Amino acid sequence: MTEKPSTEEPAATPSTEPADPAPAASTSNPSADSLTADVQRGAEALLKLGASSPELARTLSRVIEAVALEAARTARFSRTLGKALSGPADTGQEQAVERRQRSSRRAKGLIDPFAVFAVSGEDGLRARLSALDLEQLRDIVAEHGMDHDRLAMKWKDPQRVLDRIVERVEARISKGSAFRSSTGSTPAGEE
Repeated sequence: MTEKPSTEEPAATPSTEPADPAPAASTSNPSADSLTADVQRGAEALLKLGASSPELARTLSRVIEAVALEAARTARFSRTLGKALSGPADTGQEQAVERRQRSSRRAKGLIDPFAVFAVSGEDGLRARLSALDLEQLRDIVAEHGMDHDRLAMKWKDPQRVLDRIVERVEARISKGSAFRSSTGSTPAGEE
């Protein structure tokens, strides 16, 4: 019986040591350990950022603090924030649809045929277009809406697509030329 008091004394010493409730909570709750580690990593990252850009670190710290306080205060904001930060699990189907839509669009044309025609004329445009492959020519046709009869995108001959581009550029450039005044001549009856 005399030995029992000696074993109780060491037990009494550790019970007075944990004055900080955080270690006791962290040992009983693994998610609290994870949260504490995440907060510490975030603080370390802000301190590193503060060494090179103190104003940005302060601003980011204030934003994080404001968001965390509002999430703690408002359950609705907390749920909305949780959904927004949950990642692609919620929006996987929407992203797949968006990816499919994006893949059906053609790339932008490598050159602007109207700008090339304005600078170097038909011969210059033909020279620039002849350097492109069939898919690049189709990109130009699609970008500028030059497939009015829905045939040009089906053609396999690059020269045929090139001719369509030149034809449509010339047609659009000269559109309305009947109404433009020509220099040095006046219509009959206006003299």
